[in-house]
Amino acid sequence: MGPHRSCDDRSVTSEQQTPEPDRHDGPATHGDAGHGHGHTHSHGPAAPVSRHLRRVIAAVLIPFATAVVVGLVVLWPGGAPEHERTGVGFDRQTYQGKVVSVEKVDCQDVNAAQVPPTGDTSTPQGREAVNAQQGECEKATIEVTSGPDKGRTFTEIVQPDAPRQLDEGQGVVVAYAPDAPRDLQYSVTDVNRKVPLAVLALIFAVAVVLVGRMRGVMALISLAVSFLLLTFFILPAILQGSNPLVVAVVGSSAIMLIALYMCHGLSARTSVAVLGTLISLLLIGLLGSFFISWASLSGNTDDNTGLIHGLYPDIDMSGLLLAGIIIGSLGVLDDVTVTQTSAVWELHQADPRLGPRGLYRAGIRIGRDHIASVVNTLVLAYAGAALPLLLLFSIAQSSVGTVANSELVAEEIVRTLVGSIGLVASVPVTTALAALVVSADRPGGPGAPGGPGGLGRGRAGGLEKRSSRGGRRRRAK
Repeated sequence: MGPHRSCDDRSVTSEQQTPEPDRHDGPATHGDAGHGHGHTHSHGPAAPVSRHLRRVIAAVLIPFATAVVVGLVVLWPGGAPEHERTGVGFDRQTYQGKVVSVEKVDCQDVNAAQVPPTGDTSTPQGREAVNAQQGECEKATIEVTSGPDKGRTFTEIVQPDAPRQLDEGQGVVVAYAPDAPRDLQYSVTDVNRKVPLAVLALIFAVAVVLVGRMRGVMALISLAVSFLLLTFFILPAILQGSNPLVVAVVGSSAIMLIALYMCHGLSARTSVAVLGTLISLLLIGLLGSFFISWASLSGNTDDNTGLIHGLYPDIDMSGLLLAGIIIGSLGVLDDVTVTQTSAVWELHQADPRLGPRGLYRAGIRIGRDHIASVVNTLVLAYAGAALPLLLLFSIAQSSVGTVANSELVAEEIVRTLVGSIGLVASVPVTTALAALVVSADRPGGPGAPGGPGGLGRGRAGGLEKRSSRGGRRRRAK
């Protein structure tokens, strides 16, 4: 940095009369750790590093970035392959529609053509059949507002206990079945939620920009780029038959490089975070591949994965599961590695005499707090997503061992634990890398630590002149 020094720099460096680079290799003071832990992701620009160190970092990252670009070019799919729609699940042709009118009708009248109820309400089928013949139903008239049959209308009967009720003027999504009889070609499959989702996304973007300002803008841009890579590269490349693991590694690496450098700047500090993230992703990939194979996880556990396997039988579903673990862990890894790198950099700027051991010990204390919160967050996130499934097991009164052994839950356990191991490992790995890099740096230019006008480590830097408050008082007398 330039000759300017903050109050924090003066207070830390004035505590010792003689600069000893290795003196702080032991545990740092609580003040040092507190200073590093009180950071945010909106740091000022990192101190410049020497040209030699920049070359070393570039020698590692430039070949990696080149390999990522080559992988993108070689694996770029050019779009998802075409297939004949099955009309099952999400593989249906859909258009937009609108509820024109809703009128009350007797359920028995509109269900007269159905199989009459048995009267036995001891089973779910019997209760559903009885309810279908009793009470007041709704007869909704739907107008198709997009597609080749725009303006066409059809009717939809809504049972009184249906989870989704229709209101007049409401936007809906309609499914089209060309092989069905004309009166049954269209049906309501969902409601149109575009407006509330767009409003929520706008509120999110405004909040990010108001708090993060320019960093927030860059974060939103990197988020958009990540979404584009996921939509136009990762998903179509997997559907084209490319190895899901290779596609996930290349796509995740591209997302990582773009997101980190756009949000945090092109600096040595960001490069160390990139290296820490890369090493952690490799560990997650190796562990995930081993345990998916050992636990015999097929990756085909529900209707959606079954439909994908039916449409594209050549896709490696276990590889797809591993790709999901890598991509899912990337976002949290970015946060951990950037936080640890920034903490070590701040500790070094607060006391440039800290050696690599002292920086590592102070930084790892910050990392332990981060590990506890991140792992808990990851586990609860997966548990929240699988809550309906866990409720089903609870209703069935299955034992914990039975639940954990089922493939559907075992996948989530492997996903959670492998991702958590990678997150835990990223803390010491990134902290060690950052401590080695920042302590090995010896900038010699003007304004740099150790150089003319900088925060020196000896007499040349003028540190001894400001060694203690008492010394200044004696000179004042």
